[in-house]
Amino acid sequence: MTATTIFRSRTVSAFDYRCSAGPADAPFVERHGGFSVSYVRKGGFGYRVRGRSFELVAGSVLVGYPGDEYMCTHDHVCGDECLSFGFAPDAVETVGGGESWRVGAVPPLPELMVLGELARAAAAGGSDVGLDEAGLLLAARFADTVSGRRRQPVAAGVPDRRRAVEAALWIEARSHEPVDLESAARQAGLSPFHFLRLFARVLGVTPHQYLVRSRLRRAAALLADDARPITDVAFEVGFGDLSNFVRTFRRAAGVTPRGFRRAAKGERKILQERLAARP
Repeated sequence: MTATTIFRSRTVSAFDYRCSAGPADAPFVERHGGFSVSYVRKGGFGYRVRGRSFELVAGSVLVGYPGDEYMCTHDHVCGDECLSFGFAPDAVETVGGGESWRVGAVPPLPELMVLGELARAAAAGGSDVGLDEAGLLLAARFADTVSGRRRQPVAAGVPDRRRAVEAALWIEARSHEPVDLESAARQAGLSPFHFLRLFARVLGVTPHQYLVRSRLRRAAALLADDARPITDVAFEVGFGDLSNFVRTFRRAAGVTPRGFRRAAKGERKILQERLAARP
């Protein structure tokens, strides 16, 4: 088993688990250290907890409750991959309370699989939704599904709408810096989950989507009007990795940053020639 930490904050942590065990490998007892939901991306395995046995396959969700002893078996399939989210106790309370986490596991359900795939895309850099946002959304949908509760849409009155707009202005002003859901929620005086729901309800995008798009907007302006290297542009607007910047920019604009700069310069040259040709 290899475990890679891919995100960590006080509220949410995300881990990539890859196991190569098979029928010949003896299972052993483990213990959950906290609340977790793990989306099975590939393969399958058995899961024994609280005197119950589950067979998990791609799309299933393994649920961890603090202190529970469990055992994973591989009697039928060799290997599996999971994207696992761990949550602080206060985050669990905001998404629906800890009783749902005693269920052990959830079979492949469409309402959970779509959010599991969103989280997978976020982890792979294929979505501008934040990984912590995807994890909280998956946890909330899991809690609602297990409890049978229908969560009501966020009611956004004038004070809440003002709070969301002020949060957007705060994010935009700091878009060149590291900004995460937890810090933005703290600035707004809300829990990360409630802030995520309010922001998305009022502005139509998640906080991380708005952060990424603020960076892209500034990058586009610099690419069109500035001759500095593309790497410098990427780091100046807040991307910590050039390949991530190129991938994200291309997904948004349909062209690479270099192609965008070339097109912008070409349009500017055509405009200048037309203006020069006027009598």
